[in-house]
Amino acid sequence: MTMSRFTPPLDYLQAASRSSLQSFELARLNHAANLRNEIAALIDQWIQESCEAMLARWMLDHHQSLQSPPISPTDLVRSLIDPSATTLFPDPANATRIVHAPPRYSSPHTTLKPAIARKPQKQKQAAAG
Repeated sequence: MTMSRFTPPLDYLQAASRSSLQSFELARLNHAANLRNEIAALIDQWIQESCEAMLARWMLDHHQSLQSPPISPTDLVRSLIDPSATTLFPDPANATRIVHAPPRYSSPHTTLKPAIARKPQKQKQAAAG
């Protein structure tokens, strides 16, 4: 893509009336806004394409782990109803590696400090005139 250099018609602009200059300004601002919208659409498309490519790369890198045998719906429901009958982790060593997150709002970590009182402001003297 080549950039074309725009040179405004100086003779026209110098001789133009105020309303013509305003029209010229509005036309340039409109064109600039249209270009900005096109650029934003291109950036959105670029981000979408890059994300899809990164997802494909991640899936390629983790292809073997994604191909694990699926759990039957019956086993999945049974593991949700009766955690002791879980088949999600047939090896107990794998089950011990799960670290549960702490409760989200269990206890406050910090206490709020009392508000600091503002100093009284001096009144400005009005200039006598």
